[in-house]
Amino acid sequence: MKVKVISRNPDNYVRETKKDIHRVFRNYDAAQHPFEGAREYVRALNATKLERVFAKPFVGNLDGHKDGISALAKHPKSLSILLSGSYDGEVKLWNVPAQECMQSVLCHSGYVRGITFSNDGSRFFTIGDDKAIKMWDSGIADSEEDQHEPLNTILGKTVVTSISHNYEEPFFATAGESCHIWEETRNAPIKTLQWGVDTLYDIKYNPVETSLMAACCSDRGIIFYDQREIKPLRKIVMTLRPNQLAWNPMQAYYFTVASEDYNLYTFDTRRLQNPLKIHGGHVSAVTCVDYAPTGREFVSGSYDKTIRLFDAHKANSREIYHTKRMQHVTCVGWSLDNKYVYSGSDEMNVRLWKARAAEKLGALQPREKQAFKYNEALKEKYAAHPQIRRIAQHRQVPKMVYKEREKLQTVKQKIKRKEDNVRKNSKPGKVPYVAESKKKVLREES
Repeated sequence: MKVKVISRNPDNYVRETKKDIHRVFRNYDAAQHPFEGAREYVRALNATKLERVFAKPFVGNLDGHKDGISALAKHPKSLSILLSGSYDGEVKLWNVPAQECMQSVLCHSGYVRGITFSNDGSRFFTIGDDKAIKMWDSGIADSEEDQHEPLNTILGKTVVTSISHNYEEPFFATAGESCHIWEETRNAPIKTLQWGVDTLYDIKYNPVETSLMAACCSDRGIIFYDQREIKPLRKIVMTLRPNQLAWNPMQAYYFTVASEDYNLYTFDTRRLQNPLKIHGGHVSAVTCVDYAPTGREFVSGSYDKTIRLFDAHKANSREIYHTKRMQHVTCVGWSLDNKYVYSGSDEMNVRLWKARAAEKLGALQPREKQAFKYNEALKEKYAAHPQIRRIAQHRQVPKMVYKEREKLQTVKQKIKRKEDNVRKNSKPGKVPYVAESKKKVLREES
């Protein structure tokens, strides 16, 4: 039998006399340090803690409205221009970096239902409770005394609840009792698309397939249109009413719906039987949603007085923003440079937030950029460690949200326990298990 043993030369480690100093072996290669993992973990932990320390997302607010904010619109060409409409019919044009109002116009005699820019940003359209559709020049008047008159006014027969402009052509769509397709130079709709529902609440053009649209309606349905067709394409009916939807700007098939049942649902138009992902976290009806320009994230606002930032492929939000003064959130938007988030709420303020709460604003030195990249890599490497995950995921939420979340979890557990008990006490196969995502769409029509 052969036995292999480790053999070393004693001359390498044995002292010649007792007075000699012990030879110490040292590896000067930093990559081979014996405590490399421990040092990286401590650095990742410190980076995670510092991220939470510097997480101050609120940038500023645009105040000046005399009533609650009802609608927001982003300029398609300029990052510094933002439009906001309020309950009293006033529309303000903001210079966001300076946080000042450039123009204020009383556009309607009632609630401003929607605002949208034209595809080149030279004009914008407003709708209100006075049944009027107005087209305005987005240029600034020479002085405050100059009266800003609309370029065109169209009086409808019924109240228009939503408006969306085509991303490439001079067409826009309005929603109300039915879906109307308009051309900018005409005062009558060039096409009317109806399915037979009472009211359409929200309509959006697809930014990739620019002739496609989707609308949320009062019978808990979502209807899909093509402005080249003479009738609607398809329809799905959900368990509770969808309030607003947003198309993914990078993937034409995907869209996300803000629902009355406190959740958001991401769908694939090629397979509408059930949602791809259910996004939870809100404790009241979700009123608005908007995608980031990258298509990887979206922001939502709710009646629980908070806004949440979601990863498009994850069920839980990565951030929750709130202030003591903020009331019901009615509209949100994600800036086209992917750095900021806008929100409008009932207490007359438009708020500006950072899309990444701990991001440092302003110019960065090369060493700072390198340090931030290194910290991000460390946090990603050790993200699954329990202590780092606990610190990274912890958020301070209002007491009302915390208590309501506990109640909702109790209700969900009770429903699940009841279903399990019914299944256990029934004949095998009589009460099959149904996934939660398959319960949200009641039927699909075409």
